[in-house]
Amino acid sequence: MAVLVTGGAGFIGSHTVDLLVENGIEVVVVDDLSSGKPENLEHDVLLYKLDIRSGEVRRCFVEHEIDAVLHLAAQVSVEKSLREPKIDMEINLGGTLNLLELCRKYDVEKFVFASSVAVYGEPKYLPVNERHELSPLSPYGCSKLASEFYLKLYSKLYGLHTVSLRYANVYGPRQRDDEEGGVVAIFLRRALLDEPLVIYGDGNQTRDFVFVRDVARANLLALEKNVKSGEFNIATSRETSINRLVEILERVLGKNLKLVHERPRKEIRRSCYDFSLAKRELGWEPTVDLEEGIKLTLQWFRKLLNLNTTKSNAG
Repeated sequence: MAVLVTGGAGFIGSHTVDLLVENGIEVVVVDDLSSGKPENLEHDVLLYKLDIRSGEVRRCFVEHEIDAVLHLAAQVSVEKSLREPKIDMEINLGGTLNLLELCRKYDVEKFVFASSVAVYGEPKYLPVNERHELSPLSPYGCSKLASEFYLKLYSKLYGLHTVSLRYANVYGPRQRDDEEGGVVAIFLRRALLDEPLVIYGDGNQTRDFVFVRDVARANLLALEKNVKSGEFNIATSRETSINRLVEILERVLGKNLKLVHERPRKEIRRSCYDFSLAKRELGWEPTVDLEEGIKLTLQWFRKLLNLNTTKSNAG
């Protein structure tokens, strides 16, 4: 099997590439390196530096016999999607459609799409399952949902096997700690640099944190399992408040952290997602709990900061 992984040099993509290669799967990576990094790729894989909207992506299908596409490349910032909705749409929906058309033309068998729990919007009940109404609250959520509908359409019209994986709050090594990153990465870096952690509101808002290597395994299973189409939550079904996250960080780091409280932002108050369908159909369930995942992520951040310090001193 040859798999084209878009966004393969990025956070989730690089962990997925690692797992695919370790399982003997031939991998071709497409990444424009706007956020991904070649050094994230631990294995010797072919990397095409291309924008997923470009007609040049066709080269991958001409030069390789692609059996499946794992589409992880995206504009992932909700805040950026609110500022620049057109760009969000062009990358997330336009890029997806470009790839779907190439899959149709070159008889690709399967298309696995990195969607998001953002397609649900404000939860009406917890844990949210796949039957929950779809009412996104941002252009980002809209572009992910529209892409899901295109996947369903291509499945019906052309027989392409399509799977959408709705990721919860993914965290782990190699995650960015800027606007496009997640709260775990942002908090860990600030804690290691002895900077205050910014908490918006009372800190009782909850999230469903899922470790990146568990997500990579979900991607692999979605490729391997004989599932012709469907949408699946990739989550832990556990609520963790921001205050609880801080407690775990303090225990792992062995110190009290500086905290700054700012005015609450307009955001979902509580979130938690049911993964039972993924367990039943894909054989997937999370295996890394939050504290263990934070310890693994902490190790990576410590190495990263030491490396940066060494480079700075060397200069």
